Amino acid sequence: MEIRIENLMQELPEFDTHDEAKAWFEEKYQDRFVLGSTDIMEGTKVYYYHLVKEPNEYRDYMANVSNGSDEGIESMQPFYSYSTIEIAENGGISISL
Repeated sequence: MEIRIENLMQELPEFDTHDEAKAWFEEKYQDRFVLGSTDIMEGTKVYYYHLVKEPNEYRDYMANVSNGSDEGIESMQPFYSYSTIEIAENGGISISL
């Protein structure tokens, strides 16, 4: 499955809640939509998901990160293997390329 962020931006509906947005992404991208972390920004909970574009590259990169190692990261390619989808509690969306 090829994921093109430009196409995603054009078809992205409006959401009223985080749960609504999460459900839409999970249905569309299944196991390529992965929770990375959460944070509180200006009193609002924000969820940071990874939308995995290159599964093999992403898996290797995350294995290195979880081991506390940067071995094997010899180029910027691992950082292009996913995009970050930021979803606020109120359904607001921000996408990094």
